[in-house]
Amino acid sequence: MNVSDVDALELLSTTLSSAQTIHIFGAGLKKDKPAHTAVHELKRRGWAVAPVHPNDAGATIDGFPIRPNLDDGLTPEVVVLFLAPERARKVVKNLILRFEKKNFPLVWFQHGAEDEASIEALNEMGVTFVSNDCIVRYSERHNLRCSNSPLPQQWCIQIASNSGDGCSEWSVYDSDSVALEKPKNALEWVGSLDDLKHSHHTIANYIRSLKKPNESLLEASIRLSGNMESLRR
Repeated sequence: MNVSDVDALELLSTTLSSAQTIHIFGAGLKKDKPAHTAVHELKRRGWAVAPVHPNDAGATIDGFPIRPNLDDGLTPEVVVLFLAPERARKVVKNLILRFEKKNFPLVWFQHGAEDEASIEALNEMGVTFVSNDCIVRYSERHNLRCSNSPLPQQWCIQIASNSGDGCSEWSVYDSDSVALEKPKNALEWVGSLDDLKHSHHTIANYIRSLKKPNESLLEASIRLSGNMESLRR
């Protein structure tokens, strides 16, 4: 997308402001990295952020949990790539395999992530993407904010317990109340409440199956967080 084009600017600004969650691939725990600081800057403008970084999954950035990947069943609204071109290509290829044009996310290549093969494929598909700007600087220049902010965002995490008895520890937090380090025990699942609702992951399916009639998914998640013994792998 040429972000100097008036119509393209209007479409891009509308797409960003109407999105509630922005997935940032490459956002990990290194505080000096632009992907890490982008989480803070976008949160201040009202967006929920979903950092994706396999090595740091289970820890938090500014209250948001880092995911190891994008679960099957989830449809991201905006995907920002703070990755080397070859790694960006793998993410784009996965998106193309998973989503049709009608529900394809806005893909944003941060400076240095541009990959010619990916850009050519997205052009052929006819979907919206950006490859010549920074999402943070763009939102600042155009004074963009999330028009329907979901913050604070509730999210859940399940890790293997210390006991070694096959049980797991399920916890519920929100994006304004917690700072977690990378878990010492195996991370089994992590995601927002909305992720929990739509993910095809085995654990997400299992948690949904434990919801009682007339109980919300959040209520069920909170109830189960006090009943670790029932969450067996």
